[in-house]
Amino acid sequence: METLYITHPACRLHEMGAWHPESPQRLDAVADQLAASGLMDFLSQRQARPATPDDVLRVHTPEYLAFLRQHAPAHGYFPVDPDTIMNPDTLQAAWAAAGAGLTALDEILGGHAQTAFCAIRPPGHHARPGQALGFCFFNNIAVAARYALDVHGLQRVAIVDFDVHHGNGTEEIFLHEDRVMMCSFYQYPLFPDTRQEHPGANMINIPVDAYSDGKVVRDLATQHWLPALRRFQPELILVSAGFDAHREDDMGSLKLVEADYAWITERLVEAAAESAQGRIVSFLEGGYDLSALGRSAVAHVRALGGY
Repeated sequence: METLYITHPACRLHEMGAWHPESPQRLDAVADQLAASGLMDFLSQRQARPATPDDVLRVHTPEYLAFLRQHAPAHGYFPVDPDTIMNPDTLQAAWAAAGAGLTALDEILGGHAQTAFCAIRPPGHHARPGQALGFCFFNNIAVAARYALDVHGLQRVAIVDFDVHHGNGTEEIFLHEDRVMMCSFYQYPLFPDTRQEHPGANMINIPVDAYSDGKVVRDLATQHWLPALRRFQPELILVSAGFDAHREDDMGSLKLVEADYAWITERLVEAAAESAQGRIVSFLEGGYDLSALGRSAVAHVRALGGY
C-alpha cells in the first residue's frame, strides 16, 4: 500500500532570520535527497490541508492561540523567545504543519494508504499547551494523536520520538493519558533541560548521556520500547522524526548514523504490523546539518515504506 509524502508550500515561508538553523532549506535538503535517491518516484505526494482552530485547541489553550494571533507581525519579526521567532508567514506555516498529520490520518484510516512522512516545519514536539518553545509553535504530533482519538475513535495511539531533544511538550500534553503511550530517548543534559524522574506509566522516555552511539539507542529500544509497545498494542504509531542525534549534527552530541534511523524505523514497522495494521505517520522534527538530515530522512522513509 502507498506511502504518502505530505508537505505544504507555506512551510517554506516561515523563517526566523538567516542565522537561524531551523531554516526553509531543511525541507529542500529532505526533498532533494529523496529525489536523488529515486525514492520520491515511489511516494504518493499530497498537500496538507491546514488545521483548524478546533484541531489545535484539542491540545493548546485558547489563551495561547489568542497570544499568537495578537503578536503575529505584519512585517519583520516577533521573538516569542530568543530562539522561537514569528515572521508574517509563521502562523500560516504552523496551521499547515499541524494539518499534515490530519491529512495523513484521513487517508490512512480511510484505507487509502498505510504510512506517511510529513515534511513540515515549524516542528512541534517542544510546544506546550500554552507556550511556544524550541522553534515549535503548535505540537503537530499531539494535534494528530488527539484527532486520531477524538475524531477517528482510536483507543490506543503510540508516539515514538527519536529527536536528540526531549519532547517535553508531547510528554506534558499526554502525561497520564491512558490511551497514549510515548517512547523516546533524548540527550540529557541538553535543551530543554526537562527530565521527570517518574514521568508516568505511559511514558517510556529515557535520557542518555552525551556521546552515546547507535548501540546504546538500539539496546534501549530493544529492552524498553519494543516490549512496552507489544504490551500496549497500539492501533496507530506516530513518530517524531528528529535527525539531530546524527553524529554530524552539532545541535547535540549523540553519535547516530543513517543505519540507526533505518533500524529504529524497521522495528517500528514490525510493531505496527503486529497491532496497527501497519499504520505509521512520521513528522519531521529536528535535524540541522543539511546533508546528514537529507541522508537520514532517506534511510527513514526507505524503511518506512519498505523500499
